[in-house]
Amino acid sequence: MNNKKYRFETRQIHAGLDPKIENGSRGVGIFPTAAYRFRSCDHAAKLFELSEAGNIYTRLQNPTTSAYEERIAALYGGVGALALSSGMSAILITVTALAKQGDNIVAAPYLYGGTYNQFRISLRNLGIEVRIAQSEEPEAFAALCDERTKAIYVESMGNPTCAVLDLEGLAAVAKAKDVPFVVDNTFGAAGYLCNPFDWGANIVVDSATKWINGHGTAMGGVIVDGGNYNWANGKFPQIDGPSEGYHGLNLYEAFGAAAFIVKCRVDGLRDLGCCPSPFDAYLMMLGLETLSLRVKQEVETTWRLAEYCRSHPKVERVSFVGFEDHPSYKNAKKYYRFGSSAVFTVELKGTLESTVRFVEAQQLAAHMTMIGDSITVITHPASTTHKQLSEADLKAAGVTPTLLRISAGLEHADDLIEDFEQAFACVE
Repeated sequence: MNNKKYRFETRQIHAGLDPKIENGSRGVGIFPTAAYRFRSCDHAAKLFELSEAGNIYTRLQNPTTSAYEERIAALYGGVGALALSSGMSAILITVTALAKQGDNIVAAPYLYGGTYNQFRISLRNLGIEVRIAQSEEPEAFAALCDERTKAIYVESMGNPTCAVLDLEGLAAVAKAKDVPFVVDNTFGAAGYLCNPFDWGANIVVDSATKWINGHGTAMGGVIVDGGNYNWANGKFPQIDGPSEGYHGLNLYEAFGAAAFIVKCRVDGLRDLGCCPSPFDAYLMMLGLETLSLRVKQEVETTWRLAEYCRSHPKVERVSFVGFEDHPSYKNAKKYYRFGSSAVFTVELKGTLESTVRFVEAQQLAAHMTMIGDSITVITHPASTTHKQLSEADLKAAGVTPTLLRISAGLEHADDLIEDFEQAFACVE
């Protein structure tokens, strides 16, 4: 299928499906197998030395998962994608493919709490330093780069602040420093709301658990390789140099523009083993078929809910990138379809205790650590996603005791507003 010929809505349904499949199946098959038979010893040897493509072991590749990866790559316009068991594993595989002990990456100040902890604790314990920029300005990132910097890392929309950074400006910094520009595009909904490759990104990571799946039925993550970074610049001998794990094979010489995503698969998945199950990949394929329809509806509902909350006397502040008073309003207009996402935050008047009463009085909105679900979700970051952060880090991330993150689902907006109204009545 010539994916470049078709628009997003068509690719989300058809990419990854072989219309010539022998049994005429309308959908992709689920292959619940751990291993695959080899045609001969020579065939097996070629697979293991990476000179021939094919299936060896489902930790590395599976026909169901491969179809899903092809669809993701088509939606983003990348040279390849890799499916993983979670968004956090996608980040870990990406960073460890780029950096080793003694190296560093430079990251945005607005990050999901789990990412922040991985960067500041787990990666530090592996000897990889993560330098957090003091502001969102490109100059703040440039100031932290040195000869051991191996990536600039940001989120296309910060979690939970919904800050949208200057992707184009940051891409220019990464290009000037000659390091890959990595963007967590979870809020960008698989490229439908925002495609960082359009603005100079080299690598995208995405939590597929969210809008890609869309129904809260499976965990997953993806890495997408834009195929637009020059790995032959001497900074990445693990990609453009003799591979320790494959008898000196040079991945860049063998796989060209797709060398990075190949490394993530043949080293990352092989050694760390964070692969998805074929059934989870199948669920992601199903979710993708309706992604644009769901996201468009959720964005419309978000506008309604944000307008309602902004006018409510028990709300101190609404932070929604679609409103002109949001600091990221201009960037959201530039980088995001519809100029917004399906998430916003509110700060309630009152205390931590009164905020808890509001959350626990919800009857439709689910109290979960989730976004991008067909069910509307309300999250209290201070007691959940950002619970492990220090007071100083909470302040830097914009998380207060009365802050709530709201991810709109597919319910009727009027029903949600009525549910919020009764919940506010429980707050004195």
